Amino acid sequence: MSFEIGQTVVYPHHGAAKIEEISTRVIRGEEKTYLTLRVSQGDLTIQVPAENVDLVGVRDVVDEDGLETVLSVLRAPYIEEPTNWSRRFKANQEKIATGDIVKVAEVVRDLTRRDDQKKLSTGEKRMLTKARQILSSELALARDIDKTAAAARLDEVLAEGYDESLAIADDLPEEDAEQE
Repeated sequence: MSFEIGQTVVYPHHGAAKIEEISTRVIRGEEKTYLTLRVSQGDLTIQVPAENVDLVGVRDVVDEDGLETVLSVLRAPYIEEPTNWSRRFKANQEKIATGDIVKVAEVVRDLTRRDDQKKLSTGEKRMLTKARQILSSELALARDIDKTAAAARLDEVLAEGYDESLAIADDLPEEDAEQE
């Protein structure tokens, strides 16, 4: 992956970031190239060694095909997660930490649907808020829209998926629906 000042990339846990500076430092007698990233959500600046970007998970903004995959995931039926809160929380944290936008979309979908059904704990609400910020910031970049429009689009797509899930449940025979 090559980098340019002004280029937008995605940093795991924080979402979209702009490369503000590419600098060279001497560390233990070796010259190393560093990227200075300014995260678009909040006032955070991160410095990453250029040689570690893959290891850290820095990547390009999702393309149109990837975006369609993300939207499909958001529309997909709710996948029941472990009932144990700590296991579910840890699994979702790990998904977000990968930096994979599809996994972040899974977290947003599942926590949103769970919140509609059972209400989320405070920790899961914070996680959902963070995952939504990551997802909407990347959606805004990929579609060249503002963050408010991206968040609204995210809500629309989630509602489409929720409506489809309800329709599927309504189509189940009575005995199958009772077992759900």
